[in-house]
Amino acid sequence: MIIDTHIHLDDPRYNDDIDDVLNRAREGGVKRFIIPGAHPNTLERALEIVEANSDVYFAVGVHPYDMDSFDALDFDKYAKHEKCVAIGECGLDYFRLEGSDEDKLKEKERQKEVFRAQIELAKKYKKPLIIHIRDASRDSKEILLASDAKEVGGVLHCYNADEELLSLAKEGFYFGIGGVLTFKNAKKLLNVLPKIPEEKLLIETDGPYLTPAPHRGERNEPFYTTFVAQKMSELLDIPLKNIKDITTQNAQKLFALR
Repeated sequence: MIIDTHIHLDDPRYNDDIDDVLNRAREGGVKRFIIPGAHPNTLERALEIVEANSDVYFAVGVHPYDMDSFDALDFDKYAKHEKCVAIGECGLDYFRLEGSDEDKLKEKERQKEVFRAQIELAKKYKKPLIIHIRDASRDSKEILLASDAKEVGGVLHCYNADEELLSLAKEGFYFGIGGVLTFKNAKKLLNVLPKIPEEKLLIETDGPYLTPAPHRGERNEPFYTTFVAQKMSELLDIPLKNIKDITTQNAQKLFALR
């Protein structure tokens, strides 16, 4: 059994064949799915999907690219839903900062403000965090530690292989591993993977993005977690069944999945 801990099923690219996508995954051994919250505009679609499928769960949150929508989001409405299992994806992303140095600084500060606010919401609702970090490892780590986010824990989604973040395993955080693991240029992640405690490993797709080999260039989908699990098994020299069992148990523990 595999749990896809990060799959954007509410993305329009799944609208036409979502039942086929889910059934292919189920037949391939993927038995649970978590839709992260990224933008408020997609949350109603996420609700439609989780209420129609007993094995699909969701999170509520605002991606750093969409931080301007944070104030308008009714967290209470979604966080109290019985199938809401996390807050996020939230975090920091400095990759696309634009404008003058002053503009960039202002955007960084706003991202930090929204990130801190979502950590406090996670603590309020007693739900783990789904965390997005890109080109912002140090600031993200400082905020997580200063905010006492270990109170709820969470996952570093699409873990960027920065060794500075590895110490967060001791603070209750997990590491989401996806299709990047199969990329030829993923040397950094390949080197860091064995340093992650087994009890902190999770599998994800981040579909429709980051499709693993041998399907690069196609839309990603939950069935392709099987390629991630296989690659993880090879790199760690752990039987595939054990990898599936370990990551499933980790996901069930973090997200309190039934």
